[in-house]
Amino acid sequence: MTDVLTTLIEESAKPLADTESDFAVDSTGIGTTTYRRWYDHKWGKERSTQAWVKVHAMTGVTTNIVTAIKATATESNDSPQLPDLLARTAENFTVREVSGDKAYSSRRNLHAIQNVGAMPFIPFKKGTTGSPTSHHHQGFDGLWSRMWAYYQYRQPEFLAHYHKRSNVETTFSMVKAKFGGSVRAKTPTAQVNEALLKFLCHNIVVLIQSIYELDIEPAFWAEADCLKSHEAAPILALNPGF
Repeated sequence: MTDVLTTLIEESAKPLADTESDFAVDSTGIGTTTYRRWYDHKWGKERSTQAWVKVHAMTGVTTNIVTAIKATATESNDSPQLPDLLARTAENFTVREVSGDKAYSSRRNLHAIQNVGAMPFIPFKKGTTGSPTSHHHQGFDGLWSRMWAYYQYRQPEFLAHYHKRSNVETTFSMVKAKFGGSVRAKTPTAQVNEALLKFLCHNIVVLIQSIYELDIEPAFWAEADCLKSHEAAPILALNPGF
């Protein structure tokens, strides 16, 4: 079910392929009603903390449509998620710019963005230098050096592009305001699926609004894809997901 919901979210974004070319990436937490408990040996008592679903998403900055998403029932770092989210977005969209906060600042991410023909707008962490050699001693990294110089010496211009990143935060706020900021499911898999359903509903709302405002005519699966869906139906019926 998780894979099906992820596919539906990406499919619901496709009609806006001619509208979106600049994208932002970030993550957010969706609250749950479950708690994780452990024994604190230092203080000699049991402690607990609320469990969260971590949602990583890439969104178009014009309409706030979610173009790629990953949800996990455990804490997961932001930076490693960017290449996959970007690759899945690039399958359906022409990517011109990608913005993200300092958590995504890495050579790997800069090159992933460049490899899809886009410009990265990710600020550098404090103390970072434009050294021509990487900290892994892998040799000259021209992209890292150029972007560091751009960030340092043309910062107002850089930040004008970077601040498009705030749109992904707007997307998260829209989802939580309309569909709630927590899930009621009890098991980790069901919690992830419930969180994904919120984002699928968000995309449908955005798409309906875009139909009227942008005068688009959505076209989804081709006939061949529909046939595949019918073939998969018996399998899905045996795996209800929740």
